[in-house]
Amino acid sequence: MKPNTAATPLQSPGAAKERFPFPLLCLTLGAFAIGMTEFIIMGLLPNVAHDLNVSIPRAGMLITGYALGVAVGAPVLTVLTLRVPQKKLLVLLMGIFILGNAVSVVAPTYLTLLGARILTAFAHGTFLGVGALMASRLVRPEKKAGAVSMVMAGLTIANIVGVPFGTFIGQQLGWRASFVAITVLGLVSLLGIARFIPAITQDEPPKLSRELRSLAHPQVLLMLATGAFGCASLFSIFTYITPILEKISGFAEHDVTYILVLFGFGVTIGNLVGGKLADWKLLPSVMAGFAVLALMLGLLTVTLSQPILAVITVFLWGIAAFGIFPGIQVRIMNFAHEAPLLSATSTHSVLNVGNAGGAYVGGLAITHLGLSSLPWVASSLALIGLLGMFVSFAVERRMKPIAAPETRASA
Repeated sequence: MKPNTAATPLQSPGAAKERFPFPLLCLTLGAFAIGMTEFIIMGLLPNVAHDLNVSIPRAGMLITGYALGVAVGAPVLTVLTLRVPQKKLLVLLMGIFILGNAVSVVAPTYLTLLGARILTAFAHGTFLGVGALMASRLVRPEKKAGAVSMVMAGLTIANIVGVPFGTFIGQQLGWRASFVAITVLGLVSLLGIARFIPAITQDEPPKLSRELRSLAHPQVLLMLATGAFGCASLFSIFTYITPILEKISGFAEHDVTYILVLFGFGVTIGNLVGGKLADWKLLPSVMAGFAVLALMLGLLTVTLSQPILAVITVFLWGIAAFGIFPGIQVRIMNFAHEAPLLSATSTHSVLNVGNAGGAYVGGLAITHLGLSSLPWVASSLALIGLLGMFVSFAVERRMKPIAAPETRASA
């Protein structure tokens, strides 16, 4: 049997003692910068529209174009760079990210900015997928879900700290200054990755056929679909959270901002706690997470009319909403363990599809059932995700007697 060179960093005494290796923070910083890039445009949309002399709806395509860039770019860029060593690939992706934001700083026209946004989005999903794989190899095997959640925490912290701060900079110094700040963050992350991320070798070079076979694994496809329903449950209501809190709960517009910051704290806590729980008991933690998520969303139907209870439930919903994703990502990587790169990066494409689908379903629900129906719709989507987890559990249990000898042979 060939030695697993990818596990070499995990066997050193330092790696065994260090809870969160410093290189992991370089990946988290990269995810933080990516999170700022994705969401900061929402707060600066009027400024961008005015400066580039376009309408607000047309400026909104800068958000849609980015989402499509993530959905398409992750699998395409992964296939094109399949044989690039993963550390070099991270450097390349962060280089693309920096280039896209640098062009955004000086973009003279709307179309130039749109192109720069799409270019930046191409690096988004692939960086997070490769970053998750690399993070799982920087720690001991029993800590990999926590390591993945640390990288993903960069995205959630960006919403709490980065986006409000970047929006403030853009409003005071012009929207281009926000992209200058993001470009600087990207450069710091790039230097950290180049200097501190180890070059982890693989037993054999990646092959597209093996990556496609791993992606086509029924359990991988099931986990991707389950993750999409988790995202759909989130965005079917989060997309319309402002009118919900204003019209049903009775909050003023400026109060909603603080509630969303609180939700962001819940999301970050859920992401980190979800990683810890997934390291403890992977499958049960994700199943329980979906059950709690469906319950929290169902409770919103009752608590939204009571402002204090609404705020508490929104916070708990944030914890539950992101508590499931580290476990889903790790299960995908586990099932695609022979060739996990395409599966790991495709996760972010599928999750973006879930985001868009949830927003669409939520819009339909508002049109036909009213604003108050959204919590039940979102809860139903979460229950479909829970059903997917039960199916995955049943399939895994049925195949365990077959897989067990293989596991013992590879141990």
